[in-house]
Amino acid sequence: MDETEALTPPVEDELNHSMIEDESALFSQLAPKDEGELVDELGESEEAAERMHLIRYDPLRHYLLEISKYEPLSQDEEQRLARLLRDHQDRDAARRLVTSNLKLVVKVAFIYNKVYANLMDLIQEGNLGLLQAVKKFDPDRGTRLSTYATWWIKAYIIKFILDNFRIVRVGTTNDRRKILMNLRKEKRKLEAQGITPSPHLIAQALDVSEEDVIAVEKSIESSDFSLDQRVSEDSGSSYLDRLRSTEELIDEKLAAGELKEYIDGKLTEFSKGLSEKDRIILQRRLLADEPQTLQAIADQYGVTREAIRVSEKRLVEKIKSYMRGALQDIGDVRFNFSE
Repeated sequence: MDETEALTPPVEDELNHSMIEDESALFSQLAPKDEGELVDELGESEEAAERMHLIRYDPLRHYLLEISKYEPLSQDEEQRLARLLRDHQDRDAARRLVTSNLKLVVKVAFIYNKVYANLMDLIQEGNLGLLQAVKKFDPDRGTRLSTYATWWIKAYIIKFILDNFRIVRVGTTNDRRKILMNLRKEKRKLEAQGITPSPHLIAQALDVSEEDVIAVEKSIESSDFSLDQRVSEDSGSSYLDRLRSTEELIDEKLAAGELKEYIDGKLTEFSKGLSEKDRIILQRRLLADEPQTLQAIADQYGVTREAIRVSEKRLVEKIKSYMRGALQDIGDVRFNFSE
């Protein structure tokens, strides 16, 4: 399932659709049909001309003026264009389906303008959602494109807000975004029933893990701070100074961790081509923190201890040969298997 599809359903209850009921009224206030109307309003004075110049190049007003010329499609025309796009990948049909719903994007963006001030950013993200909706729209399901597209537009806008609301992201997964958008509502619902809203109860209500609820609550309660901030009022050092002193050590640990993960992956690939006995020797002898004895493995397969030792030695040579090829671009890597 697409990440944005999983995000949309719980959001609907949080929206206040009464904020913008009349789309035509919205555009009549913000986007005059032509610039001549603005000239009439402002007059012919030099001051009016200067004001007209500023208004003319206001990005939001200019955008609204541009999209106001696109008229909505009838249902029959919408169905016809949608089938052209689906069956023949008609680009002109796609363009008309998109442009006829640009006003819808603005309408939805205004709903979220209270929590994110830059309306043009919201419109831009909403337009990406609209493009996705047009791409996935099925005209044979009997649903209008505007109804279907609204979910995609909201999803893209909400994801953008969550990703950019703070320096440190809070809603990094679908479950955490779901918690973030519904946490307060669930708390109020439980409190109204006289129940203390614990993380366990909230997790049950939202069908998410208790750990995610706790993590989101901690993130909301915490705040961002600057690395240039002093450690204390009487201290001459900043948090950034402390980070610098450990930067090299951290880089070394990260590099070692990434290399170990890469080698583990290669060993997993290598083990797929081994016999059962060789896999047992690899896992229980060569890679184990507490290796089994040669005799224990020999007893399992009904062979001598020496036979297992020979198999192990042969397996070590195979591993070295395989890993030399897998790690040929990485220097200073040595393999040491204890006898």
